[in-house]
Amino acid sequence: MGLNCGLVGLPSCGKTTIYNAITSAGARSYDGAKMNRSVIDVPDPRIEALAEIYRVSRAVPTTLEVVDIPGLKAGSTAKTGHGTKLLLHIKDVDAVLHVVRCFEDESVPFEHLTIDPVRDVETVDIELMVADSQTVERKIDRLAKRVRAGEKGAAQELVDCQKVLATLNEGVPARRQGLNAHEVAAIYDCHLVSLKPVLYIANLQTSADAENRHVKALQVLADVEGAGMITVCGRDEADISQLDPEDRQEFLIELGMEESSMERLIRAAYRILGLVSFFTVNEKEIHAWTCRKGDRAPIAAGKVHTDMEKGFIRMEVIRYEDLIELKSESAVVKAGRQRVEGKAYEVRDGDIVFVRFSPP
Repeated sequence: MGLNCGLVGLPSCGKTTIYNAITSAGARSYDGAKMNRSVIDVPDPRIEALAEIYRVSRAVPTTLEVVDIPGLKAGSTAKTGHGTKLLLHIKDVDAVLHVVRCFEDESVPFEHLTIDPVRDVETVDIELMVADSQTVERKIDRLAKRVRAGEKGAAQELVDCQKVLATLNEGVPARRQGLNAHEVAAIYDCHLVSLKPVLYIANLQTSADAENRHVKALQVLADVEGAGMITVCGRDEADISQLDPEDRQEFLIELGMEESSMERLIRAAYRILGLVSFFTVNEKEIHAWTCRKGDRAPIAAGKVHTDMEKGFIRMEVIRYEDLIELKSESAVVKAGRQRVEGKAYEVRDGDIVFVRFSPP
């Protein structure tokens, strides 16, 4: 299982253009009644190096799924419920990619007459909070019945949900409420969109816009919130994404960029989510997997197969750097650099693992 992200933003902010730049999907703008969804491979040069060392015929990268929903109009969630329906498509994503227009051009239509990233972020946040409030209210109604029935623990869960709801109604997204562990647990099954980590994407017209006042304003907002931010020349990079892979790098260099928007986005998303990649190998393939930094060995093993988590015994671990240095697994073992780790081990980025487990 890889990374799953949802794109949000105002109508005409360039969201679908950014979606195309990231995914190479070539999707057209739509009438606001549907969504776009793509799954792309996460580039990682390590996987090809490992495939060569292990002499396997197949390398399977981890993936990035991107869901692009229509733009969120101010008031559409509270008045018509349309925003709530759209946000259902991204309830289960790992992170929200918030596209914000950061260039001025009267010839390019936009939701407002002026460009104001802070206003635009606040507008979308309000729509997220309205939808989340409706979700929490429904849970509170269910909890009230459980409290009346005398169910143990329901009263405290109700109090926690009421606190989250009150703060949402004050205009504070769930991700900025400083929720403690039991408050997060209380609303876990609500899948609140305003609780998810955010990566802001400043949509530029040209690379010359990268230092303009709109980008700087969005960066200040992101820094205050502790969120990530990247800049993307949406139209140019969407065009480049349609080129043959061997031609893309040349055009990126002409734009003054070393990496594509997809690569920059993935790196930023992994950073804000605290994700790491690890690898498994068999006689046919090498496979990359994603887990959170700090995940213990059984949890990471569960990303490969649920039976491995349930029946976990131990994990044999080789570091990528050691394998590259010594050229073979047997050399790493001979040098004493293969480790045997138990359930308390926290999987690290670049680990090559073999899981010993007891099948059910």
